[in-house]
Amino acid sequence: MAKILIADDSQTDIKFIESVLNKSGHDLFFAKDGEETEKMVKSDRFDLIILDVVMPKKNGFQLCREFKKDERTKNIPIIVLTSKSQESDKLWGTKQGADAYITKPCAPIELISLVKKFVG
Repeated sequence: MAKILIADDSQTDIKFIESVLNKSGHDLFFAKDGEETEKMVKSDRFDLIILDVVMPKKNGFQLCREFKKDERTKNIPIIVLTSKSQESDKLWGTKQGADAYITKPCAPIELISLVKKFVG
C-alpha cells in the first residue's frame, strides 16, 4: 500500500481524484495549496505525489522543481495533473522534473494506469 499525496486547490478535482483512486487500496493524503504541500512532503514520506500546477502560495511547477532537487525527495514520482494543456506547459513540466503530465479533465483509466505504473 502506497502513500499518495494529492495537491490541488479545487475541491471538485480532489473529490474526482479521490473517487478514482479510492478503491486502489492506497493511503490518500490531501493538500490545498503549495505551502501545505511543501510542509507535508518535508514532514512525511510519500510514494507518489499528484500535483496541480495552479495553486495558491506556490505553484506545482515550483514544487516539482524543488522536490526533484532535494536529495530526500528527488526519487518520489510526480504526476502533474492540470488544466494547462499547451505543449509548452507539458514541456515545462517535464523540464521541472515531472515523471508524468496529464491534463484535466482526464479519463479515470488514464490516472489509474499512471498510479499503477509508479506504485503498483
